[in-house]
Amino acid sequence: MIAQCHKCGKDYEPKRRGGKFCSVSCRVVQHQLVKRGEAWRNPASGDERYLADKLVAVGRSATEALVQVEGLPAVEALGQLRALVQGWAGVADNSIIEKVQYNEQQEIKAQATRMKRIKGSK
Repeated sequence: MIAQCHKCGKDYEPKRRGGKFCSVSCRVVQHQLVKRGEAWRNPASGDERYLADKLVAVGRSATEALVQVEGLPAVEALGQLRALVQGWAGVADNSIIEKVQYNEQQEIKAQATRMKRIKGSK
């Protein structure tokens, strides 16, 4: 049985049932991140992990941008911040986001179909 590592996302074959990590180092690093509050206790799916990493990167770039524009004239600072935000807008057109949205729509349709079948059988 092939599983996906909850830390690095690599495919691996678990040595025992319920294995979550491909190596001791991945397990230890994930535990340390959870302990510091920098990672979720229950890692998300690959797509959700990708989106979470993107959000972390956006937050990091926002913090870096604010440091860079500190003390600049307002017009120049706003111009730099506007460019940063426009760069984030490209994330909205990301194929991963579209895939997650598509999967959610499929699940909603499947639930609606199940409900119709249940109502029809009564």
